[in-house]
Amino acid sequence: MSESVMMERCTDDTTGWSWRDLLTLCKPRVVVVMLVCTLVGMLLAPVTPAPGAVVLGLVGIGLAASGAAAFNHVVDRRLDAMMIRTARRPLASRRMPASLALAWATLLSVAGIGLLHWQVNALTAWLTLGSLIGYALVYTTFLKRATPQNIVIGGVAGAAPPLLGWTAMTGQLGPEPLLLMLIVFAWTPPHFWALAIHKRAEYARAGVPMLPVTHGEAFTRLQVWLYGWLTVAATLLPFAIGMSGAVYLAGVMALNLRFMTWNWKVWRGHDPKAPLAAFWFSIRYILGVFGVLLLDHHAGLWLV
Repeated sequence: MSESVMMERCTDDTTGWSWRDLLTLCKPRVVVVMLVCTLVGMLLAPVTPAPGAVVLGLVGIGLAASGAAAFNHVVDRRLDAMMIRTARRPLASRRMPASLALAWATLLSVAGIGLLHWQVNALTAWLTLGSLIGYALVYTTFLKRATPQNIVIGGVAGAAPPLLGWTAMTGQLGPEPLLLMLIVFAWTPPHFWALAIHKRAEYARAGVPMLPVTHGEAFTRLQVWLYGWLTVAATLLPFAIGMSGAVYLAGVMALNLRFMTWNWKVWRGHDPKAPLAAFWFSIRYILGVFGVLLLDHHAGLWLV
């Protein structure tokens, strides 16, 4: 898609939106990954999870996450219109008025936080609100446009789901959920910078100071490699502190081998398709890490 075509779409003010556009504002695929990580935190908590509490917690956190995603669409609508990957979004293409999207984002957020405070616990509601503000306002409004370290700093909010799942079941913080949060926090830079390398030209045209734009691709490829090793170290900590056993260690070592193979290909820079492939694998990777952590946890319970 040429830039002129994108600009034409951005100036074509139509209101032919549908319910599918409301769903698109929620970034459902991203929210599903977040909820899987949240569920892992719930199932790893040292309590017997009540089905009702699990459902209410997931619904509340899912609504709040969807609201944060919708706020992101509102704030980034002009930026999205300048990038091929996002130019067809409801607000970027002017299919939907920003006022409607803002109302939708507010409704989802208030409903999610309110449900958590009413039916789950206050700690989870406040932590979820903090994550929402961190992503929708601090990251999207300020950090994304202010520093090439936006992904690292803003990653704190995106790393919260397993912590929220844990507190939804226990009402308490602890080292274990913070460790789960650390894994997601360490994984976020190599995950997103791989995509940023692939989309470098679009970020440059939009004026977003992503790391490949400000420091070049070679430096970013090196950071993907180094942060990949930081992620590996973080994923070994559950075994090191006795939170998991041999099943997890074997599974995560296999996942880390594949993860670092892709990161090595990104670092070397010989394969132009490697960054995007590494990005897509990293999603399967983080789900796999939490999957084997759950498998190990329940295998230990079966053996008791």
